[in-house]
Amino acid sequence: MEQIYNPYLPLYEYVPDGEPHVFDGRVYIYGSHDVSGGKAYCEDHYVTWSAPVDNLRDWRYEGVIYRRTQDPSNAKDEMQLWAPDVTKGPDGRYYLYYCFSFYPEIGVAVSDSPAGPFEFYGHVKYPAHIREGAVLREYMPFDPAVLTDDDGRVYLYYGFAPAADKEMSMPDLSQEELAAMPEEMRAKMETISKIQFGENGMVAELEPDMITLKEEPRVSIPGGHHTAGTGFEGHGFFEASSIRKIGSTYYFVYSSHKSHELCYATSDKPDRDFVYGGTIVSNGDIGLNGREDPVSVLGNNHGGIVEVNGEYYIFYHRQTQGTEFSRQGCAEKIQIAEDGSIAQVEITSCGLNGGPLAASGSYPAAIACHLTCPTTRKTIEYSDPVMKTQTRITQRQNVSYITAIEDGTKIGYKYFTFDAQKSIAIEVRGNFRGTVTVSTDEAGRESAVRCELAVNGENWCEKLLSAAIPDGVRALYFAFSGEGTLEMKGFSFFG
Repeated sequence: MEQIYNPYLPLYEYVPDGEPHVFDGRVYIYGSHDVSGGKAYCEDHYVTWSAPVDNLRDWRYEGVIYRRTQDPSNAKDEMQLWAPDVTKGPDGRYYLYYCFSFYPEIGVAVSDSPAGPFEFYGHVKYPAHIREGAVLREYMPFDPAVLTDDDGRVYLYYGFAPAADKEMSMPDLSQEELAAMPEEMRAKMETISKIQFGENGMVAELEPDMITLKEEPRVSIPGGHHTAGTGFEGHGFFEASSIRKIGSTYYFVYSSHKSHELCYATSDKPDRDFVYGGTIVSNGDIGLNGREDPVSVLGNNHGGIVEVNGEYYIFYHRQTQGTEFSRQGCAEKIQIAEDGSIAQVEITSCGLNGGPLAASGSYPAAIACHLTCPTTRKTIEYSDPVMKTQTRITQRQNVSYITAIEDGTKIGYKYFTFDAQKSIAIEVRGNFRGTVTVSTDEAGRESAVRCELAVNGENWCEKLLSAAIPDGVRALYFAFSGEGTLEMKGFSFFG
């Protein structure tokens, strides 16, 4: 049986900030490119994957579509490519918009195919009569999104809005380190240090050449201190611009200052009068039905909406390996109500599968959508070393698994269709003695069976657990209690 789960790409792939678009009968995903165990955001070149619109379980690797060094501003490969977007221009060609590591430019590349490869085209700039045709640097050109409207007009969205006015500061380097830095890189860093961040999401129309601004950028979504009295209070613009037109309504998706949530705003115009709609997804399910405790480690978020055969999906990403630098793309089906509203959707393991997974065969442990332990935090604290030691998904030698399982760890999966399952085996290793409770609810009350568990060794081994799960669509949870630590690579169902 062909199935797919979250994350929807192979577990060795890390494509966060996913922008899905349908071109020529296929869904293409454009995003940043993290690496396993990364030390910084987006350390690899842009790649894309695609799937036919009639089978979202069948993703195909299209290869590298754009390399960092193709842009003359990064000829020496000193910066990383951050979140991009792609649109089909009025001329029928495909345009890739991107930015580098807080460097104040939006680059543009072009291709005759949505699968690339893309070639450098230039940097977004003003016309000669505005700022003498200078490159766009105002209000922190960051996380670009672009829309080619039905009438052929093109709109660019961008912005980075910290909660308070601030400038980027130069790194804390010694005079010797600064002196040893290449002159070109030192000049770039000095330029970056002078860029004043805005506090709002910005928008501007582009000329048909896809690179020249028609106008000065204007505020599209309020952020920071500008949300009072706007309806965006508590969910002001932070980053991660994404834009779609659905029917006659424009949906602007963005990350709020909470960072883990993707919110949306709507308007009947592409460049003004946006009204706050709500939260679509949180990568910790915060806010879902009033939830305050996260179901997984919280981290930044970025994604977009796509319509496929009349169904709508939101793409987002999750954090792995105890850092914010190894993020993986996930997706969930959403519903757009008759009034245009979108209710918050829960994160699941089944994602694009079109329904629950079959409770048969084997699954990787790393598709967990619930992963908590005693040190799981309610806020995002990237500088906190706890993130690197708590229960987490990791990867070694292209094998993904859950590590640092301890007393109080809970691992959950949503959803499976159960049919006469009697036993479940987990593949584990480590040094642990205690119990694991198998249940179909987070609280561990429904269909709960407590099983003894003793593991001592570095080699993976299967432990058979009793189960009493009624037939039907249900979640699956493993709750651990005892002494020591475990790692879990997978689990299997038996009749």
